[in-house]
Amino acid sequence: QVQLVESGGGLVQAGGSLRLSCAASGRTFSTNSMGWFRQAPGKEREFVAAISRGFGSTYYADSVKGRFTISKDNAKNTVYLQMNSLKPEDTGVYYCAAGKNPAVLPTTTQRVASWGQGTQVTVSS
Repeated sequence: QVQLVESGGGLVQAGGSLRLSCAASGRTFSTNSMGWFRQAPGKEREFVAAISRGFGSTYYADSVKGRFTISKDNAKNTVYLQMNSLKPEDTGVYYCAAGKNPAVLPTTTQRVASWGQGTQVTVSS
């Protein structure tokens, strides 16, 4: 089991940037694919981005493609989400996730084995 702790959320104006971090303990990134999800008030949790174990292939939701970048530092057991050109509709609680199957990107909640506690991102217009 992987334990995950997010940081880096906050309040930002539309068009601004934030970088989220997710520190992992337990099993390392060499055995887990990782991802980010978000949940807005009254809505279901949705996929944002994922990165594979090992080489680090990435995959994004269409709504964030070209604006967000997921990356990882294996030596620090940390995954990042760089968010640029933020929009009010990006507002929500952002959750770090570790995949159940090392060979499958966690692009749905059913594919997630472990969740972080979440960090709030608020984008004002």
